Amino acid sequence: MSGHEIRELFLSFFEKKGHTRVKSAPLVPEKDPTLLFVNAGMVPFKDVFLGIEKRPYTRAVSCQKCLRVSGKHNDLEQVGYTSRHHTFFEMLGNFSFGDYFKELAIEYAWEFVTEYLRIPKEKIYVSVYKEDEEAFKIWRDSIGLPEDRIWLLGEEDNFWQMGDTGPCGPSSEIYIDRGPEHEERFLEIWNLVFMQYTREKDGRLLPLPKPNIDTGMGLERISSVLQGTKTNFEIDLIRPIISFAEEVSQKEYGKDFMTDVCMRVIADHLRAMTFAIGDGVIPSNLGRGYVIRRIIRRALRYAYRLGIKDSFLYKGVDVVVDIMKQPYPELLQAKEYIKGVIRSEEERFIGTLKRAMPLVEQVFQESKARGFVEGSKVFELYDTYGFPLDLLEEMAKEEGLYLDMEGFRTHMEEQRERARKHFKIEVSRTSPVYEELKAKGISTEFIGYTHYDTSTKVLAIVKGESIVEELSEGEEGELILETTPFYPERGGQVGDTGIILGKDFVFHVDDTQAPTEGIITHKGKVVRGKVRVGQEVIAQIDKERREDIKRNHTATHLLHSALRQVLGDHVRQAGSLVADKYLRFDFTHFSALDWDQIRKVEELVNEQIRKNYPVDIEEMDYNEAIKSGAIAIFEEKYGQRVRVVSVGEFSKELCGGTHVSRSGDIGYFKIISESSVGAGVRRIVAKTGRWAVEEAFEDSKTLSEASQLLGVKKTELLSSIEKLLKDVKEKERQISQLKEKLSRETIRSSLVKEEINGIKFIYGLFEDVDMDVLKNEADNLRASGSTLVFFASKKEGKVSTLLALSKDLTSSMSAKELIKEIGKILGGGGGGRDDLAQGGGTKPEEFNKAVDRLRELLKYNK
Repeated sequence: MSGHEIRELFLSFFEKKGHTRVKSAPLVPEKDPTLLFVNAGMVPFKDVFLGIEKRPYTRAVSCQKCLRVSGKHNDLEQVGYTSRHHTFFEMLGNFSFGDYFKELAIEYAWEFVTEYLRIPKEKIYVSVYKEDEEAFKIWRDSIGLPEDRIWLLGEEDNFWQMGDTGPCGPSSEIYIDRGPEHEERFLEIWNLVFMQYTREKDGRLLPLPKPNIDTGMGLERISSVLQGTKTNFEIDLIRPIISFAEEVSQKEYGKDFMTDVCMRVIADHLRAMTFAIGDGVIPSNLGRGYVIRRIIRRALRYAYRLGIKDSFLYKGVDVVVDIMKQPYPELLQAKEYIKGVIRSEEERFIGTLKRAMPLVEQVFQESKARGFVEGSKVFELYDTYGFPLDLLEEMAKEEGLYLDMEGFRTHMEEQRERARKHFKIEVSRTSPVYEELKAKGISTEFIGYTHYDTSTKVLAIVKGESIVEELSEGEEGELILETTPFYPERGGQVGDTGIILGKDFVFHVDDTQAPTEGIITHKGKVVRGKVRVGQEVIAQIDKERREDIKRNHTATHLLHSALRQVLGDHVRQAGSLVADKYLRFDFTHFSALDWDQIRKVEELVNEQIRKNYPVDIEEMDYNEAIKSGAIAIFEEKYGQRVRVVSVGEFSKELCGGTHVSRSGDIGYFKIISESSVGAGVRRIVAKTGRWAVEEAFEDSKTLSEASQLLGVKKTELLSSIEKLLKDVKEKERQISQLKEKLSRETIRSSLVKEEINGIKFIYGLFEDVDMDVLKNEADNLRASGSTLVFFASKKEGKVSTLLALSKDLTSSMSAKELIKEIGKILGGGGGGRDDLAQGGGTKPEEFNKAVDRLRELLKYNK
């Protein structure tokens, strides 16, 4: 039975039993900041088990993508060395939320294992928690399993809990006896958790009003059992990736333990990186991004052991996608993007491996006598060669060594101290004055969603790092008001500008900020009069500027949705800036957009503008918003209540910013540029409304002026410029040839030729002659044999040197040694080969002394 057949059999079996089939959640948890990745089948249902979330069903079945690479469930270092450890795996599970409990869960499991998977009953064993008499009796009396095949185990083995407190309960595990020939004879294939208690802080177990069922069966493990493979890596879901590794390495799987380990690591990690990147994770130096970067690097390190020294993992993505495209069709859509991200990471790290691995191997060899790697060597590998510490530590363990981390930290601190002496770094901190104001109960009510001006009162004034009572004409500072229409900079949207008017003063607001929760500061300058705490004022924002900002903010949402439609669902916001004159949007995507894609995105956004959709803003519970399909930006922090901004059916996002009333208010959208800002992250800069119209006018004006200047139609402009560039290039080539010819003539007319000790000595000092020209001339001159050529070219007080020997002279002298010798005279040095070397110096005036030294050396050459 294939892995795909087992997955579908499990899902359809429980569907027939009244369970709702639930699609696998992405590997990145949508609602759980405590996890880097989904690491168990129950994670997407965690809030349901906790009673926080209600679903329209009480029974569910799923096949959940999981990644275990960090924290308590970290299998990374075991991968490859054991028969069944994985980073990425699929977890089959059936769940009951206060519906059925132990008896039905056990009956379903027994029926599926024996009747659908057809595992012989006599080969099945189970374990139960030693105090769970109810489960024991169900297995013995209802199922009919003999007591000697029911193992009673303790809390460590058969009691599950979500955390130190909260839902928990006994579990029952199903094992299969694979026979004495297997190293792990009794293999656990299914775990049934009976969530019936909640653990209090004092350790007491209180019964849950509605107990739940949570089960988990690894698809890879059960596939191995049914397909009769020795390890999980030979099943049909993984073996083709092993074959790919065989093909690339030209080595055979199953012949050597370490070769097998390397190929298993490659196969497992290829699956993990493909699915993680497909779910939007970009390799980086932080959080989950670093985990994926580490997986890629670990796979490359084991590939290096197989003799694979060039990028290849990206090609393996095709194999993974081909295997998994049936249950996860979204992989097909993201395939090229995934390959691009992986290839970029490979090429970056392969250079490090090639430079560092010979030294790593040498260091390990030298360290074996002492049993550890000295801190100075660890620091050198890390600091000079960029070798990751975690990878180095894992490799050292394999060699029976440990790293002297204390010595490493000493060297790191010495380096930091050196850096501190050369650089002064200013750390941005929130001023304590705002916390002081907050402690006094001062806060600002924001009313800017509905008001552009308001009557209000000055609650406090800040000048520099001090709280003051007044600001006079010409002074700069910050006003904190009781209520304000001014939007503070946050969520990518810039702060408002405007004026604050009092009876006898005018304060220009240049920026609005929210330095701490609840306080909004209006930064600016008193241009007339004096402002005091307690004064009644009128606060007015720059309405026209705000309208421009609103147009750009709503357009940003439309752009996000358009990019996802044109490029794929892997596109996620990675940063933004919403200003008045333009918008900037960073997003996850590997390759540059071509003109056709840019046009499609721009047309799609403008189509939504023309349709003039209403922009609906609704406040709702965060979980409710996510369930409704609203997009949340992972890096943003959201409270329990959120604002959901919808533009028709086209876009739906969580957002606290200001927006237009209808999409038609944007007017016109134009993309200005598309570029890269880092590995796997692109940036679009665009304009809307009047600024987009102005940009289009300037573009049209430039095109018209250029076509007039060249005397061609606009449609012929591109071909004319190409022809012009081609002509310029040809002229430059001709000029270069003429300059080279002139240089050769100059060289030949200025050469000095002597014969010393049977050797032709040819030399010359020239003014700013290209070294390539000198090299070509030297090659021609030394072709006749028994020749030493010494050329120098001076420019701006410096000199470049070239020394060439005919091949017959290299047995008695060396060009690289001679260039070093004369380099000392010329105030520099040099290096190269025995027959050809180059150097330089700062004393061109000493050229004749250098020639004299060469004469002297030639006289005594034998």
